[in-house]
Amino acid sequence: MIQPMSLSQIQPTKLIEKPSIDKATPAEMTQSFGDYLKTAIENVSAQEKNVHKLNDQYLVGQVDVTKVLIASEQAQLSLQLTSQIRNKVVEAYQDMMRMQI
Repeated sequence: MIQPMSLSQIQPTKLIEKPSIDKATPAEMTQSFGDYLKTAIENVSAQEKNVHKLNDQYLVGQVDVTKVLIASEQAQLSLQLTSQIRNKVVEAYQDMMRMQI
């Protein structure tokens, strides 16, 4: 059963400081984007591990099937999003390589 949450239980997320686009060097922007991708991939991996843990707990009767299904769907959507982002990055790289100078 889904439990309602009060506003006092919600924790603010920590924002990643990123350099201003006007003041950032290309190296800083690349590093910031790289950190963002690394964090996103780590989050997808953590979701997958969570699904495996919940699945094991379900098999021994500790967790309800709905929690397993929700976690599984979230992990699948995260993986699909990551895959689409990778495809767009590869496509952009290929377009740049085809440009004639």
